[in-house]
Amino acid sequence: MATIQQIEEFVACAHKVGEAGLTVCSSGNLSIRLGDEVLVSGTGSWVPDLTPDKVSVVRFSDSTVLNGVKPSMESVFHLGVMRERDPEVNCVLHFQSPYATVVACMDKRPDNFNFTAECPIHVGREIPMIPYFRPGSPELAAHVIAAMKEHDSVMLLKHGQVVCGKDFRQAFERAMFFEMACRIAVINGKNVDPLTKHEIGDLDKYILGKITK
Repeated sequence: MATIQQIEEFVACAHKVGEAGLTVCSSGNLSIRLGDEVLVSGTGSWVPDLTPDKVSVVRFSDSTVLNGVKPSMESVFHLGVMRERDPEVNCVLHFQSPYATVVACMDKRPDNFNFTAECPIHVGREIPMIPYFRPGSPELAAHVIAAMKEHDSVMLLKHGQVVCGKDFRQAFERAMFFEMACRIAVINGKNVDPLTKHEIGDLDKYILGKITK
């Protein structure tokens, strides 16, 4: 089973999420896969000051809890996303950052968040908007899993956000740039000028060139 050191490293990641202002009190949850085990913040736990005794160890293959700590009620979509994207996704972060959550609660929200290069590169040029479903519900889990088969970031309307990554660092980066894009949208209102298709295409060519060199 997961070592004490691995659990402590997971706790440190959770604290980093809190320090960045991505979660408040008991909002949000985090999961990181380690082989056939997944560490998940426990149900009702506060991610910003998570303690080792509130970390659930779950078997990846069948969701069996291995250490007696009940995982977050959103663990169904955490594990579901990892299974659908195995082996490329090993971290899922559900958060409620200030500006992104403001956007999630808007009646009329932007349909394009590509305000800077970081959004199409790291967050995703298209961000699916998932209708409101009760937190922890099977319907919410099913929609998140389906949307994240081909996307790395999604918006949960009237709720929050979910991102995934190959590791914590990548998921955290996506969450921070997601929040940055939403901050631009909220502060600028209608006075925004997203990247054009040509400008995004130019980014794609640059990135492909860097990869092939």
